[in-house]
Amino acid sequence: MVKRGFLMLMLAIAVASCDDNNSPTAPADPNIVVFTAQLSAANEVPPITDEEKDARGNVRITVNLTRDASNNITGATYNFVVNLNSFPTDSTWTLAHIHEGAAGVAGPVRVNTGLNTTGGPAPIPLTTGSISNQTFSNASANAGLDPVAIVNSMIANPSGWYFNAHSTRHGSGVVRGQLVKQ
Repeated sequence: MVKRGFLMLMLAIAVASCDDNNSPTAPADPNIVVFTAQLSAANEVPPITDEEKDARGNVRITVNLTRDASNNITGATYNFVVNLNSFPTDSTWTLAHIHEGAAGVAGPVRVNTGLNTTGGPAPIPLTTGSISNQTFSNASANAGLDPVAIVNSMIANPSGWYFNAHSTRHGSGVVRGQLVKQ
């Protein structure tokens, strides 16, 4: 009986010591926010219907926040890891960025990856129809925009934002996906 009581006491202590701070879904660093998006040519506005119609991919966007002494967000930088696949082998990836806009709406560009036809990394030929783990680091909100308002809006309403990539065939965008906060 004493042995059983001791085991019950130990079990109760073990359960009481568990808390949500060790949960794998709890953020490890409050200054890092991660978004993902599943990219598809069918999500573009209008949907892609030519030889790039099967194009798809995904993106992971890690946002590094800066805060003031009162814990208010004062800025953000964006790191992107992009995977694209199912493109024709003669496709070239020309641009990629975050837009403000709900699903089905073509919205304005707010954060560029830096990939572009002038002034940044050169367009990327997709000679195998795909690319894996293409990174772009330390991007920020476009000049002239309020970076704090942008990141706060993304955190509050990620589905009101999307990532898309452009190709030489589709200068307005070839694959797109709404952001999901992780």
